[in-house]
Amino acid sequence: MKLNLTLSKLASITGGVLHAKDPQTKIQSFVTDSRVLSAGDAFWALKGRQHDAHSFLDQVVQKGASLVIGEKGRLAAAAAAGVDTLEVEHSLQALQALAKYHRLNSTLKIAAITGSNGKSTTKQMLKSICQQAGETVANMGNFNNQFGVPFSLLEIQPKHKFGVFELGASHPGDIAETACLTVPDVAVITNVSAAHLEFFKDLETVYKTKTEIVPCIAAGGTLVYNADDEMLRRLGAYKGKAISFGFSPNADLRVLETENFSFTYKNEAYVIDVHLLRHDKLNAAAACAAAIALGLFMDDIKKGLLSYTPMPMRMERMQRGETEFILDCYNANPASMQNALEILGREAGSPRIAVLGDMKELGETSKNYHRLVARWLLDNKVDYAFLAGAEMKYAADALKEDASVTVVYGLSPANWVGELKTLLAKRGGVCLLKASRGMQFENLLKEI
Repeated sequence: MKLNLTLSKLASITGGVLHAKDPQTKIQSFVTDSRVLSAGDAFWALKGRQHDAHSFLDQVVQKGASLVIGEKGRLAAAAAAGVDTLEVEHSLQALQALAKYHRLNSTLKIAAITGSNGKSTTKQMLKSICQQAGETVANMGNFNNQFGVPFSLLEIQPKHKFGVFELGASHPGDIAETACLTVPDVAVITNVSAAHLEFFKDLETVYKTKTEIVPCIAAGGTLVYNADDEMLRRLGAYKGKAISFGFSPNADLRVLETENFSFTYKNEAYVIDVHLLRHDKLNAAAACAAAIALGLFMDDIKKGLLSYTPMPMRMERMQRGETEFILDCYNANPASMQNALEILGREAGSPRIAVLGDMKELGETSKNYHRLVARWLLDNKVDYAFLAGAEMKYAADALKEDASVTVVYGLSPANWVGELKTLLAKRGGVCLLKASRGMQFENLLKEI
């Protein structure tokens, strides 16, 4: 980041109380991890659900921090040691205030993307498109929450023409918190499905949370939404500028049922020589609609999609010996699990092997959704199912009476990884690895 702010200006932006030898000293950046701090660095003490950086201020002072930003009443030791301090009411909210100031004082156009599934892929596709037209900044990895989004916004530099930011949510209010920082010129909602239901309780709450982005759209901005999604179709009543996308005949940007990715928009047909699975065609359509809303040209859209590289662990394919692996271990919820099993079911290779772990954060609905996994395994003619996790036992139990799929269950993959390795060595085939992030199923590749 390159902030180029005086300490007095930083205090004004964050609403903090500054104690500094020279308030006109410039600050360009800061660190939030005491382990990587070097002498002369500024340190921002953040307090999260698991860790409180204020606990490490003694180490920060000893390492020679030039400035400590933290909450009132907790910086006395730093001040006593002669270190400049900026006392704020709430360290995260102060960081968010700085991020919003930085965003609003930039000239780039920003697209923000939310939804239950497809956010990251849509972000990567749109980023690739925007890069054809100018320097583009985007959040990395899972920097999509109330901590990650402000850090990502602070990476905006004058050279950037576009920004593409993914917004995630685990609780109601999360999207409102981050969307109001990005103030998007284009807001994209990919879909609404069962995810994090432990905190959302029902789909209606998921819908309300995802659509928290709408009031945060910049003046004159555009809403982009999925016309195939039953709940998002309500947004057809939105009074501002909007572009809907999907396979639906009523979509503004309509995806066509062709081998290559193709769509119609404003009575013109466009064909892009790229092969995508059905769910990725929707992600591409969302990216195309957002690019159009940002004012990009069709040449940029075509070049961007042709140069797009999928993210690791998102339906990532790799060949090892006689086995083709489909690695989709970044996350899992019912919609993405069903989609992954449908893709496995369309594979020509044999046997079809599903290696599945728990879908996390489904709350009271978890039992029913994991039972549905059994139905999806049968519907897609999977030959072997290796299931792990306390919740996946519901799927295993539901399959006890059906001999069409061979089921191997264990609380941990360690219970059956040897058996899986033997099967793959003998039979090869197509093997899907799918689970929530906490299961760390990508590590299985090292063992098989």
